[in-house]
Amino acid sequence: MEDEIHYRFLKVLEENPDITQREIAATLGVSLGKANYCLRALMERGWVKMDNFRRNPKKLGYVYLLTPKGVEEKARITMRFLRHKLHEFDALKAEIERLKLEVADGSADESVASLNAAPAKD
Repeated sequence: MEDEIHYRFLKVLEENPDITQREIAATLGVSLGKANYCLRALMERGWVKMDNFRRNPKKLGYVYLLTPKGVEEKARITMRFLRHKLHEFDALKAEIERLKLEVADGSADESVASLNAAPAKD
């Protein structure tokens, strides 16, 4: 799960270097405090650097840039995240095939026709 958070965070920063922390929080669906905490952690690791491109005393206009180390780490995280998602996808495909066989063998209580006719229940 940590790879997913890092991946999403680094992707947002790479695509929108001038994004605000509030926008990061809204985009990722996390609190402002968590966005700030994650951003500081990424800066401490040397993956992201922050620069005040307007150079004003109110500290408006920050830009968040991935460092060369951050770009390398994002590539590693992306590969791990992709492998994880492909594994989930393969497991889901296998489960679907097992369920299809169950239905085809008549061992399931419902027929394929009734599954197609009835709306899915949450």
